[in-house]
Amino acid sequence: MLTLLRKIFTWWDRDTFGTRIKTILFGKLVGTDHLGNRYYESKSGKRWVIYAAEIDASKIPVEWYSWMHFTNNKIENNHELKKYDWQKPHQENLTGTDSAYYPNKNKNAIQKKYRSWKD
Repeated sequence: MLTLLRKIFTWWDRDTFGTRIKTILFGKLVGTDHLGNRYYESKSGKRWVIYAAEIDASKIPVEWYSWMHFTNNKIENNHELKKYDWQKPHQENLTGTDSAYYPNKNKNAIQKKYRSWKD
């Protein structure tokens, strides 16, 4: 019962009940990515994604980003983009987490290059 209520009233937990109905009635599955996200398109040309886990727009890999934003390029027709050895795998936005990038993690190592006039 709780799962059904969460599905009806929450938008941050995958897809809502309304999105599920719209997807069943009007959506055509275009493909999925390596994260498990599913990409749909309607006959009128609207596009949307149903995320596999937590909803976060930074979880759309570059292979599908151009398709979602109607950008025409060679990736749109072939969602299998060739990866090079030097490329890092797609990573979601880590801002606000313990894994976020901080340029100077050691605060004691920061030294001012100037002297304050209020000393």
